[in-house]
Amino acid sequence: MKLLALETATEQCSVALWVDGALLQRSALAPRRHGELVLPWVEALLAEAGLARTAVDAIAVGRGPGGFTGVRLAVAVAQGLAFGLERPLLPVSSLAALAMQATAPAGGPVLAAIDARMGELYLGRFVLDGEGLAVARGEEWMAAPNAVQVDDGPWHGVGSGFAAASGALRARLGAALVQTEPDRFPDAAAVARLGLRCWAEGGAVDPAGIEPAYLRNKVAQTLAERQAQPPGPPAP
Repeated sequence: MKLLALETATEQCSVALWVDGALLQRSALAPRRHGELVLPWVEALLAEAGLARTAVDAIAVGRGPGGFTGVRLAVAVAQGLAFGLERPLLPVSSLAALAMQATAPAGGPVLAAIDARMGELYLGRFVLDGEGLAVARGEEWMAAPNAVQVDDGPWHGVGSGFAAASGALRARLGAALVQTEPDRFPDAAAVARLGLRCWAEGGAVDPAGIEPAYLRNKVAQTLAERQAQPPGPPAP
C-alpha cells in the first residue's frame, strides 16, 4: 500500500508518505506558509521514495476541524491530486490525529482540544487502541473552555486548546486531568495511519464526496449580508 497523507488544520504543516510499512514525513510549525510548502513536500517525499505520483494508491487527508484556511487547503490539495490521479480519498479527523500525539497508554482516555479562536475550542474524546490508533468516544464538538464537561478522568489532555485563554480548559477540568500536552499538533504520520484503517474498513470516498469538518457553521457574515441588515443603534 502506497498512501500519501496531508495535514494542515493547525499551525503545523505536515505531509507523509506510507510505502508498504515504511513512513516518510515532512513536518514543521509554519503558520501562513502551508500553501507554499505542501506540494513541494509531496514531490520531495515521492522523489525520496523513488516513486511517481501514479504509484500512489490513495490519499488521506486531515479534514478538520481546525483553522478554516488550513482545512480548506488540505482538502483542496488532496482533491486536486486525487482527481488528477483518479485515486480515492480517505478522510480523517484532525482531532483523532491530534489524540494520537498524547503520551497515553492503550485504553487511556484522551481529550483532544484545538484552539478555535473567538473564545472557543474544537474538542473530541478518544481512547488509543493497542496499535496507538485513536478511537472516537462520541461526536466531536465545539465549546467555550468554561462550558466543557467530560466524564470523570483521569483524562490525558492534548492540543493547543489547553493553552488557549491562559489555560482556562485546564483550570476548568482540574483533577479530571492526569496530564496536559498543549504543544502537540496533529501530523500527517497519524493521518496516514488512520487513513490505512479507513481504507481497511472500506471508508474510501470519491474526491467529490469529501466535506471539511468545520464544526463552526459560520464565523463571519458576508459583506452582502451585513449591507442587507437594517442599521442598528450605535455601539455604546
